[in-house]
Amino acid sequence: MNTLRGPMFMVLSMAGFAAEDALIKGLALRVPIGQIGLFLGFGGALVFGIMAYVQGYSLFDRKALRGAVFLRTFAELFAVIFMLLSISMAPLSVVTAVLQAMPLTVTLAAAVFLREPVGWRRWSAIVIGFAGVMMIVRPGASGFDPYVLLPLGAVVALTVRDLATRNVPATVASSQVSGWGFAAAIPGGVILLLLRGDPLIVPTALDWGLQALTLLAGILGYITLVLATRVGDIGLTMPFRYSRLVFGMLIGVIVFGERPDLLTLIGAFLIVAAGLYTLMREMRLRRSVTRA
Repeated sequence: MNTLRGPMFMVLSMAGFAAEDALIKGLALRVPIGQIGLFLGFGGALVFGIMAYVQGYSLFDRKALRGAVFLRTFAELFAVIFMLLSISMAPLSVVTAVLQAMPLTVTLAAAVFLREPVGWRRWSAIVIGFAGVMMIVRPGASGFDPYVLLPLGAVVALTVRDLATRNVPATVASSQVSGWGFAAAIPGGVILLLLRGDPLIVPTALDWGLQALTLLAGILGYITLVLATRVGDIGLTMPFRYSRLVFGMLIGVIVFGERPDLLTLIGAFLIVAAGLYTLMREMRLRRSVTRA
């Protein structure tokens, strides 16, 4: 039963993030997306700030305000901006599919910027995965929707965030890192309000309730993701991160009436297949190094 805990937490985490995306998309019809970012930023920072305090840490610890943590938070700022724009303006199924390219972009960036060795098999998987992305985005095609490029900005920012996370000192608590990750949504929300010229509104009781649910879903996703990586075997657990694609597609179709075409579905399949192969290859190489 213990071997199932990691995958179960991972699926629950992906369900939480998919629910957060869906709630944001629905809320964006009622509340300016910049204001949504402000609420999530203040709410999440408060929750994780309290968690850090209970654990004996502070969000304002100097170790949590410099170096890799600062870079991670800065990348999170741009990730928030692109994610809020993507979810509100592009089909949710497309956004979710493009985001699945993250493991591939992290591998690519680690090879280019951190000089991590990547063999021809993983390079081939990266090329195939990016071909899948191009099948979804289809730049230059007739009827091209420029809004589908927004998730690519989120992928770049999230890639930088994940690379920075690798270098966060072990002395910095995950609650501190998560707190500042949510706090990045505060300036992100301000920037979106200014860029779009949206005025702040007085939310209705329903709006407050939906925003609270959105925050709860996001926090659930964060916490269960941490649990998934801590209690389960990584090789068994990580493939279940692609369950977010299933949740996102289903929500897009059932709730928002989206109809992904054949090219989008094929592209999503290529991204997932390439990502799974890359993951399995990395796990095999790590085991080989450990045995040596």
